[in-house]
Amino acid sequence: MKYILILLFFAFVSNAQIEKEQLDLMPWPQNINLTAGTFALSKSFKVNITGDPNPRIFIGATRFLRRLDGRTGLFLEQSFLTKINESPEAELQINCVRNGKIEINQDESYTLMITSNKITINATSDLGALHGLNTLLQLLQNNSTSYYFPTVEITDSPRFTWRGLMIDGARNFQPVDVIKRNLDAMAAMKMNVFHWHLADDQGWRIEMKKHPKLTELASDGNFYTQEEIKNIVKYADQRGVLVIPEIDVPGHASAFLTAYPEVGSKVSDGKVAYEVQRNSGVFNATLDPSNPKTYELLSEIFDEVCPLFPSAYFHIGGDENNGKEWNANPKIQEFKKKNNLENNHDLQTYFNMQLIPMLKKHNKKLMGWEEIMTENMSKDAIIHAWKGTNQGLSSEGSLIKAAKSGFKTVLSNGYYIDLMLGIEKHYLNDPIPKNTVLTPEEKARILGGEAAMWSELVTPLNIDSRIWPRTAAIAERLWSNENVTDMNSMRKRLKTISFRLEGLGITHIRNKEVILRNISNNQNTAALNDFSNVCEPLKNYKRNGGGKKYRMHSPLTLFADGCTADAADVFDFDTAVNNYLENKSQENQTLVTNFLKKWIFMNAELIRLSANAPLVQPLLPLSKSLNDLSQQLLLKIEKKQIINSAVLNDLLEQCNSRSSADVELAVYNSLKKLL
Repeated sequence: MKYILILLFFAFVSNAQIEKEQLDLMPWPQNINLTAGTFALSKSFKVNITGDPNPRIFIGATRFLRRLDGRTGLFLEQSFLTKINESPEAELQINCVRNGKIEINQDESYTLMITSNKITINATSDLGALHGLNTLLQLLQNNSTSYYFPTVEITDSPRFTWRGLMIDGARNFQPVDVIKRNLDAMAAMKMNVFHWHLADDQGWRIEMKKHPKLTELASDGNFYTQEEIKNIVKYADQRGVLVIPEIDVPGHASAFLTAYPEVGSKVSDGKVAYEVQRNSGVFNATLDPSNPKTYELLSEIFDEVCPLFPSAYFHIGGDENNGKEWNANPKIQEFKKKNNLENNHDLQTYFNMQLIPMLKKHNKKLMGWEEIMTENMSKDAIIHAWKGTNQGLSSEGSLIKAAKSGFKTVLSNGYYIDLMLGIEKHYLNDPIPKNTVLTPEEKARILGGEAAMWSELVTPLNIDSRIWPRTAAIAERLWSNENVTDMNSMRKRLKTISFRLEGLGITHIRNKEVILRNISNNQNTAALNDFSNVCEPLKNYKRNGGGKKYRMHSPLTLFADGCTADAADVFDFDTAVNNYLENKSQENQTLVTNFLKKWIFMNAELIRLSANAPLVQPLLPLSKSLNDLSQQLLLKIEKKQIINSAVLNDLLEQCNSRSSADVELAVYNSLKKLL
């Protein structure tokens, strides 16, 4: 008892002056009122649940306890929660009015009240309660000897109902453990829709008991069994996440048509009609919309796949059909004339409309990429916008056009995380930009947004580093108030959140070292790590050369795979440069020159490493360019020598090279300022 009182005292003293800015919450709550007090944790801390919630709250609350125990090492006495009101005396009371449904447009709100001796989470359903538990865990504080929560009152709810992440398991297959750990991270960031891309030119990934040819001929042996799919859907349900499958048709169908070429649009030339693609890109393979067998086969596939997914929505893709096979097929052209279809867009709408009753049979609504949007498309369909908000299909973007045309719509443009763009590009990308003129009804049709992780250049080794931590910033954009846009605050909070995501099992931090050890041939990786902290993978698909450089079996264990967007030293170096240019004090000068000296030493170390590491060799030209410019800048800054500007500019442009090792030097713009 005496020990607990000491802990209480230290907790109170340490937290008496805590400010909101010190809290590392993400997404940031709608309303937060922080007071000067604490709730001290002890091993007797317990949770109690009341109301009429879904049983997932027992799993969620137990998971919360285990995560809390893992963080604090307190050996909490409570084991597993299994029933309502089993610990009425518990310090944490969770009150849920009703059973939450894993659907969109659900009440996910919660209030969290922490006083010095009690914590209360009130929520309409267990979905809100799960969000409250994640916020509570993020509130955990500590001093040198103890853990505690600050006293606070939070009222919170999401701005958008659709806060999604799409993972492509079709190009490079992503095993079950990859999906599950990302579902855990999604739940921690209050994301609620997992969009699972399961079929494309490079593979069919769903076990089909009635059509086994799809996996026998089109999966390379990599697919999800139906039991695995059911297990993942259940796993997601327990975390409050809706799973929406995608089978991309009528285009992106090479794998599908490898198994069933008879429903393809290609005019037979006596050669193999279709094959699973090994490169990425847009291919001609397209289902034949004039063939009744196409719809018979799709109907049978939907009959088997739909029951695996309780979701009310089914994503049919519908994107990037180049129409070449349709144009070259006389039978299809005759079909268009017979049905008064003026162009391929009309023909694709005809195709899409045939799918609606197949899905309706299973109580599902159709969702597709923005190419499915036409005047004749059913208004029950959800339009998935990926080309833009303010520009795209016409003078207004596809998202806004869809909302104004009566469609519900979801935004992914600006959230394509595989483009390897910096976090600011995603964080400041709002589904409803300021000054957008929409009626309340039109605004309500904009359901939210979805981060898109296409898998051409990812494997289980590096996929997490492409998704996280940037997707946490997207999650905040979709949950928090539109005015929560302070980049400095977001970056500060994200450092802690990134670390906490690793604690959940996300491998974005730890696997970098695995890749660098491979590159160094198991030598010391310090220099490689320093270089990776100023290099970023080529952006906007430039790395893959239009889909022709990397194949689906190419190595993704190279330096570019160890680098990430938002390289660790780039922001700090830019801040140091800006401060130095504003005030050339000795302190500010030293902050800049320390970076330059580090890069000079790094280059020498990379040269040394390369003697026994062939994979380091491609890095040397860019490292040498940084080394040479750094040496000249040191002479200019420290020795006050006058350096020929032409020489400096030439060295700078060598640092702007994008030909080395599929990376770019992300400190280029900051170096340019110094010139």
